[in-house]
Amino acid sequence: MSKPHTITAIDIGTGSVKAIIATPEDSGFRVLGMAENMSSGIRKGVVSDTEKVSKMIANTIEEASRESDCSVGEVYANINGGHIFSTSSRGIVSVSRADQNISQEDVDRVIEAAKAFSLPSNREILEVVPREFVIDKEGGIKDPLGLKGVRLESDIVAISGFARYSKDLKQAILDAGFQVNDLVLGPLASGRAVLTQEEKELGVAVIDIGAATTSLAVFEEGDVLYTCVLPVGMNNLRNDIAIGLQVDIETAELIKNKFGVSVINEKKAKKEKIKTSEGDDISFQRSELRKIVEARMTEVFNEINSELKKISRKANLPAGVVLTGGGANTCGLVDFAKKKMELNCRIGHARRFSPLDDDPSFSVLCGLVLYGFEMEEEEGGVIEMRSLRFLWQKIKKIFRVFIP
Repeated sequence: MSKPHTITAIDIGTGSVKAIIATPEDSGFRVLGMAENMSSGIRKGVVSDTEKVSKMIANTIEEASRESDCSVGEVYANINGGHIFSTSSRGIVSVSRADQNISQEDVDRVIEAAKAFSLPSNREILEVVPREFVIDKEGGIKDPLGLKGVRLESDIVAISGFARYSKDLKQAILDAGFQVNDLVLGPLASGRAVLTQEEKELGVAVIDIGAATTSLAVFEEGDVLYTCVLPVGMNNLRNDIAIGLQVDIETAELIKNKFGVSVINEKKAKKEKIKTSEGDDISFQRSELRKIVEARMTEVFNEINSELKKISRKANLPAGVVLTGGGANTCGLVDFAKKKMELNCRIGHARRFSPLDDDPSFSVLCGLVLYGFEMEEEEGGVIEMRSLRFLWQKIKKIFRVFIP
């Protein structure tokens, strides 16, 4: 019996490294193997120790491979960190064909023209997303191939970052013994997994809350409009609790997980007891915890609102906000986000991924699998078309022999 076609995805985060191996089914995807390990050598979403990260990647994928009974040679991975930023740009070219039919070459040229903006030498373009094409001043065109025109323009969103960070990430994966099929920005992968097409059309923000970073991607008219990564996550809240309540990090993590953001809406002063990781009982006032949590989470969502204000989307997204990532599980976060952002809010889970449908911490991985599957399907189609053309050319040559 032949083994199923599989796609391997790895999410390299500050808090943990996760991997899944999945195969497509009629109703979605089935996860054959998965693994998760504590992270080491990652700081604020970027590689700080290539050797440590490489070992973690090798161990995590090996565990997932054993569970799935599938060998792994290639992976799709996420890239993250505060160095990521997006830029809107426009390119203009003249249509090259005499009959004015727009060809793939014209599309490629106009996107290259849009990419020709100034970047510091230590930065590189990681991904380009065409938002619309304009033919002879007629805009709103998503696919210009085959249409007629004299002048072709393109509006793109170019996602860029420090070249050194993406190079270190690729090297860590290569040193672990795996080829890198592609690096995909974390919130774009999450958006692919948790958003509906209708939400993307109307206007929606996906907020992926991790241990040390919070990633934002805004979608509108079906495509990404804006993205950024903020260097703050749920570890910052844990650290604030440790300092404010004078407890160790492990106990602060327990308090964060138990009470979350829900304490913000409480007005009564109440004393709480919790057992530490060492078995001791400690007590604290809920009012003190409330002040700590409210201050940190208000700061996070104020920063998100500031980013949305830059693109005139603050409190102006018809499909609202979708929270995902491990931090989305924080108790009371949805109500808090709804209040601070003045928008509808829900938790985003990956759909059609058994058995990960209810866990937002795996949304990046599920998005990477979807991305990988679509890429391989597209490449397979291109290869198939080339093979058919080659076969047709051979057939024509054979039959020319019989033509007088």
